[in-house]
Amino acid sequence: MAAGNLHLPVVDLASTNLRASAESIRKACVESGFFYVSNHGIDDGLLERVFAESKKFFELPLEEKMALQRNSGHRGYTPPYAEKLDASSKFEGDLKESFYIGATGNGNLQNDANQWPSEEQFPAWKDTMKLYLATALVTCKRILSLISLSLDLDAEFFQNIGAFNCPSDVLRLLHYPGEVNECDNGNYGASAHSDYGMLTLLATDGTPGLQGSYCEHWRFVRKMDELCFQIYTASCCCSW
Repeated sequence: MAAGNLHLPVVDLASTNLRASAESIRKACVESGFFYVSNHGIDDGLLERVFAESKKFFELPLEEKMALQRNSGHRGYTPPYAEKLDASSKFEGDLKESFYIGATGNGNLQNDANQWPSEEQFPAWKDTMKLYLATALVTCKRILSLISLSLDLDAEFFQNIGAFNCPSDVLRLLHYPGEVNECDNGNYGASAHSDYGMLTLLATDGTPGLQGSYCEHWRFVRKMDELCFQIYTASCCCSW
């Protein structure tokens, strides 16, 4: 059960006071691991197109979506109950359905693993998702520069050690059910978990329900009126 709201700090990526931004991120990472970013450089119109294309896909009949079921390269569609983020959960799996898309740039090991809906049915899907993934990666690099500064390292530290040479960036489109069956009472769209990798950049359509663990209590994450992204520092980042 959630106890109150989790009020996350907002870091302005357009601020010229990099040291202050870095200190805000450091405080957020130490206290909760979550924060918002504004002026992130991702166009509102692009994000709207991503949500529209995603919604259109998830509205397809299950059998059509299963034609693009996630492959051995972990790219494609996963139906409800296919993933169970909390191994201790008594349920078969989480309620969400998702679609995984990996980077397509030169040198990426997963170049040929992506699956795409038919261009006849989804003419704008591939270009929209590729553009969004590339743009989000630029934003993540800006955030990692600030994290470097927060650790008293050079702003280009992660770039200099080769962390961006072949990044394992993944776009995961998610859809959560609005209503659940009686047998799923108490189940979650995505059960308790921590993310792997460095950063998770999360955009939502404003629907409430997201929770974060803070001081051993689950709290609802406060919804922002402006378009901000929620940033989660993942396991690899926490090791720093």
